[in-house]
Amino acid sequence: MNSGQLSEFEIEDELRFVETEHGFRNIEIDNTRAHATISTYSAQVLSYWPIRQPEDLLFISDQAYYEAGKAIKGGIPVCWPWFGPDPDGRGRPAHGFVRNRQWEVSGSESLPDGSTRVVLGLSDTEETRKIWPHPFRLDIEITVGDSLRVAIITANTGDESFTISQALHTYFRVGDIGKARVLGLEDTEYLDKLADFARKTQSGPVTVEGEVDRIYTGVSGDLEIQDGSLGRRVRISSEGCSTAVVWNPWIDVAASMGDLGNEDYRKMICVETANAGPETIKVAAGSEYRLVAEYTIENLQANPAGSYPDGP
Repeated sequence: MNSGQLSEFEIEDELRFVETEHGFRNIEIDNTRAHATISTYSAQVLSYWPIRQPEDLLFISDQAYYEAGKAIKGGIPVCWPWFGPDPDGRGRPAHGFVRNRQWEVSGSESLPDGSTRVVLGLSDTEETRKIWPHPFRLDIEITVGDSLRVAIITANTGDESFTISQALHTYFRVGDIGKARVLGLEDTEYLDKLADFARKTQSGPVTVEGEVDRIYTGVSGDLEIQDGSLGRRVRISSEGCSTAVVWNPWIDVAASMGDLGNEDYRKMICVETANAGPETIKVAAGSEYRLVAEYTIENLQANPAGSYPDGP
């Protein structure tokens, strides 16, 4: 899609397309509620910054790759049509094939509440059918306002059902991982990927004191990241799933990644809205499935002793 074709989706003083130094094209949204940057390569939200907040919601590595065929480390990558390693063991890339290819913009609009919505999509091609042999249409709806709402819509355009797993692999910015915790998963069972997928039960809030890689199952209700360093809470609401993934690479894994700084593990945590682990989704021929996440930043006031107001 060239610049001339994209011009129909621009919104004066609100949404524009920008060519980047890496040769990619970004969507820049500036409305009365927030700023956002979305890459049309990977359909990935790279930045969401409400106007009344001092920090971005999202973490992006300074060493991220911006190269065709490679994933961008940070923001909200889309994992689809599988989460994690190739489920069939055929050597296909981890987390599917849509986070490292160009998407097409298919719609944009200003909403009455001051928000801005943009839609990007992908359809199957001869190339994708060699990787994953199913006809499909995949759309992502991104709504930028007082909150950030992201919806992945999977449409089965073929004559047979198919099964997917998927995730919004969201990298949240934190001031100091040692002062951050995740609420809403207390007493929830999880699969510990660092212990050969052993099934365990979460005790209290999730804190990070070493490498963490967990698939929480049977999740219901909102989740919350409390960030004592940045003085904020991030509320995560979801639809279409009962799974959440929590990941932090910690010291050794961060040091082994060429697209992540050695100290970046202190500045981020992934809390992912997902259909993963035992939760897979069967999409019937001619039907569609929606996975939705909504993120809202609120101020968090610590008491004089420095602890959190609503918990230890």
